[in-house]
Amino acid sequence: SKFLQSDTYKANSAGDRIVISEFGTLALPDPCKSIFERFMSRFEPPTMTDNTSVNFVQYKGDYYMSTETNFMNKVDIETLERTEKVDWSKFVAVNGATAHPHYDPDGTAYNMGNTYGPRGSCYNIIRVPPKKKEPGETIHGAQVVCSIASSEKMKPSYYHSFGMTKNYIVFVEQPPKMKLWKIITSKIRGKSFADGISWEPQYNTRFHVVDKHTGQPLPGVYYSKPFLTYHQINAFEDQGCIVIDLCCEDDGRSLDIYQLQNLRKAGEELDQVYKAKAKSFSRRFVLPLDISVGAPEGENLRPLPYSSASVVKQGDREIWCSPENLHQEDLEEEGGIEFPQINYGRFNGKKYSFFYGCGFRHLVGDSLIKVDVVNKTLRVWREEGYYPSEPVFVPVPGADEEDSGAILSVVITPNQ
Repeated sequence: SKFLQSDTYKANSAGDRIVISEFGTLALPDPCKSIFERFMSRFEPPTMTDNTSVNFVQYKGDYYMSTETNFMNKVDIETLERTEKVDWSKFVAVNGATAHPHYDPDGTAYNMGNTYGPRGSCYNIIRVPPKKKEPGETIHGAQVVCSIASSEKMKPSYYHSFGMTKNYIVFVEQPPKMKLWKIITSKIRGKSFADGISWEPQYNTRFHVVDKHTGQPLPGVYYSKPFLTYHQINAFEDQGCIVIDLCCEDDGRSLDIYQLQNLRKAGEELDQVYKAKAKSFSRRFVLPLDISVGAPEGENLRPLPYSSASVVKQGDREIWCSPENLHQEDLEEEGGIEFPQINYGRFNGKKYSFFYGCGFRHLVGDSLIKVDVVNKTLRVWREEGYYPSEPVFVPVPGADEEDSGAILSVVITPNQ
């Protein structure tokens, strides 16, 4: 393992300070500048970070390190050295993209990214071809297949991932809002990007469903109560419905919890920080693809016999969705679960039985958990004083069973 040699990393190292601002960290002023020069520097356009530390992703057979800005870093998978910096905005009209794309079996990749303009903001579904036409290509041929207008023009939702089935993209527009004016003026005000994101539970959560082949949104308007989700677990189609499983928090202020000043606390003060954080739990939502005109309003339509997730028609196209909990009380004792992973190669977009994640009895993950979503049972690995990273499932080649494989996780401890 090694630190990615990004331009931001090199600039910060050379300056021995934070030169380029990050999501929650404002760049420090150059100590060699005069007071006037420091003041005027606040009005200079901020440099976008290329510290792409969220995820390894793959496009056209090449590996990239990605975050949520417009930059990705292509890496040599053998040496982990950066070979090229790629800018999404040079290929498609977006201001960034998620670090959690999805893939069709043929290698076609789908991602999402935002655009901001005088008419408001849009959430864009991006498709990247599976193969290169010319050697040296990166994401050439990427195109926007659908643009979804934000419900609030100047306050688009923050999102970290999205769902995909065989035929549909599912985008969750949720109450954590990005106040664009605060973000635009953050440098002038001496604030970080994160200062422009706020939890606004007066807004319900909305599910947007888009046919990924035609780029057409489905006419149904699916709503649920306010919640925050960072990671979708899986999504699939069954009996005329889309089933989407998510890790959900009922209070979306966790971005505020993970501030450095909170993480530096100890003892009772740190315990209070942990207690203030909403726990993340696995939930299942069912979105019927077709609700007949004659369907009764105000009644639970029970679209899937094996799921307690409810669907209530509230108007001609409006549908209220309440989730099924994919857990019992024992997951609450584990502090909830996050960073979900499945046997992706065989079961993404398909009906499945298992997922894996980290339990959070502390502010950082302290256990690895296997969840049986059919029987709602858990298997837990934990050792006192050891803190595992997001699990990675590696299947046994040619195995028939869904859970035949190994879990890889980087486990750290302050004790050794």
